[in-house]
Amino acid sequence: MTDAKKLISFDLKADFGFFKKPDYNDGMLLSYNMLHKPGLLGVLGAIIGLAGYNKKGEFPEYYQKLKSLSIGIQPLGAEKGNFQKTSVKYTNTVGYANQDGTLLIQEVMLIRPSYRCFLLLDLAEENHKILYHNVKIGYAEYIPYLGKNEFQANWLNEDGESTFQEYEYEMFDFSKDFQISSLFRKDDPIKGQRVELKPSFRTKNEVKRIGSFSYFEKIPVQFNTQLFQYELFDFGYSDWLFTKESTINQLYNIKDKQNKEQIIQLFL
Repeated sequence: MTDAKKLISFDLKADFGFFKKPDYNDGMLLSYNMLHKPGLLGVLGAIIGLAGYNKKGEFPEYYQKLKSLSIGIQPLGAEKGNFQKTSVKYTNTVGYANQDGTLLIQEVMLIRPSYRCFLLLDLAEENHKILYHNVKIGYAEYIPYLGKNEFQANWLNEDGESTFQEYEYEMFDFSKDFQISSLFRKDDPIKGQRVELKPSFRTKNEVKRIGSFSYFEKIPVQFNTQLFQYELFDFGYSDWLFTKESTINQLYNIKDKQNKEQIIQLFL
């Protein structure tokens, strides 16, 4: 860790969210449940005023300039990793909608999605420096949104102050069994990496609290530069206790100003 390196977080939320999946299922448009890196980079680009999609066959400015940023994502207020969803039907009757003149679309949207977004910034880079400043004071050049421009997002608390936090951090040394507070990339099966808790050594309530759920989703991390399509990777989110022999990598032990410690994954 150097003086120029800063690990920060902010809590991004909206009344609704829609992170469109490329799948199209019989007139229904589906949404990823988790905020993914390309979506987060769009929000960060709006915060510091980087341009979006302007030219066919060319990645937006925010993606080109921020794609090497290491991030972490922690869902907030989700029920065992899942956000509540609802569906809405749209009707488009303009002549160019399709050959029949009517286009019927049903979208599945997230209700009150909220995520703690971790960013490992290098303040020697100008864009990172501006991002650090803007997030800290709660300012954005453009209005950020969660998937659709009508789903305006913010990272302010009830008092109108930024949810910005800064952390001390170090690589996790796997010297003990551990829990992960954030999403983590699942490159290997994790069932065998779980510590099997026995009620004889812990209370039933403690066993239930530590190992009650595991959530998995395949979400985008980057774009394929040839196909201009999402590249998807398997991610997990769980309250499991993992063994110190686990193969989950890029884990960091972090501590906030209240000395609260947790373990998160930061990924490119």
